[in-house]
Amino acid sequence: MNTTKYWLWLSMVFGAGSRRIWEAMCLFETPEEAYQTLVSETDKFNLKDNETANIKNTDLRMTSAFLEECARQGIGVVDYSSPDYPQQLRHIFNPPAILYYKGNISCLNGKRTITAVGTRDASDYGINAASRICRELALNGFVIVSGFALGTDITAHLAAVNVNCPTVCVLGCGVDVNYPKGNFVYRDLIIENGGVFVSEYPPGTPPHGHNFPMRNRILAALGYAAIVFEASIKSGSMITASLACEQGREVFCLPPADIFSASYAGNADLIRNGAVPLLSSADILEYFKIGSVIDEEIRSEADTGISEFGVTKLARTDENPAVKTALEFTEKSAGKKRKSKKYKEKSADAVNENPHNSIIAEELTDLQKEIAELLKDCNLHADVMLQKLDIEPSALMTELTELEILGVVRSLPGKMFELINKG
Repeated sequence: MNTTKYWLWLSMVFGAGSRRIWEAMCLFETPEEAYQTLVSETDKFNLKDNETANIKNTDLRMTSAFLEECARQGIGVVDYSSPDYPQQLRHIFNPPAILYYKGNISCLNGKRTITAVGTRDASDYGINAASRICRELALNGFVIVSGFALGTDITAHLAAVNVNCPTVCVLGCGVDVNYPKGNFVYRDLIIENGGVFVSEYPPGTPPHGHNFPMRNRILAALGYAAIVFEASIKSGSMITASLACEQGREVFCLPPADIFSASYAGNADLIRNGAVPLLSSADILEYFKIGSVIDEEIRSEADTGISEFGVTKLARTDENPAVKTALEFTEKSAGKKRKSKKYKEKSADAVNENPHNSIIAEELTDLQKEIAELLKDCNLHADVMLQKLDIEPSALMTELTELEILGVVRSLPGKMFELINKG
């Protein structure tokens, strides 16, 4: 069965990268069932006004026409049920339902992939290290994953391309968008060498600032380990490193060239908190050696079977972070029995009574409201919030990232967080 049009329909209704897609899929066996039920029984679910309007205004003819246009532009579309969908993404919190790509997406599956990140304004030391280490890893069969930004990212990509190896560029815009303009000239070269450009955002999507923190969860997950070459204390690279850690990935970190430099404050903080100092590519090769735990993981994921959503039954277990969400699709009618449970929720009345920020009462999920309530009186460490909320670390980091995007919370050094407007 062609499931792409149904996954695409869900993305059009709830938005690319929206967690609401998975809140819906907790209730249904297949995306086709989700489509048929949501269209025919719209009033039985606690949908937002814009979601209800999207359901009424989006039909399968639109999705089919959209897919035809993607094909005309040479843009591939892979959905969560497809065997070509990257295995690394299947079990993360809020995996992308749809990925758009240009190039060879199969270079991701069954390969030793590693995420390389760093600053746009990289020092000579950071650039030289990224170039040399990524080149050596590419020559040893690794696929370098990065964000196609200026500085460290493009250096990592070109280190692979220069030795005729594939590399993966994860974008925060449409795969057809010329961004960043300075790097666009390398696109054909990357594709010619077996690489790929991927994004969960539809073609034509501009590079909005809020897309990139969401993009980082994909960037972190596609590599079986992550390398931070150069990062300040508050940077996208630190978000990626944190997400990689929460997803169970090993984080390697280039030792600071200058321990007093703000440009390497992130590196120092990561090493202080347990990241592995990266002294040469040999450290990565040792970690991925044949017979290691990570080597066995890559081999087993390459042989993953197909079932329910097109993947293994892990997609339906209570332990899978992909389905541990603040479920809001409570069916109003008791006539049908659904298969999933609500997230353990605390009454949000106290939060809704707090007038300090209207977004708390109107736009946040119940779990996000609960996080905001915890931060109302004092700043808290992420580990303290984990204990109080009793949720998965990956789920908390995703919620905190979304709250930062919305301007509700601010991250502080040492995994501390504060509410921006305490009223």
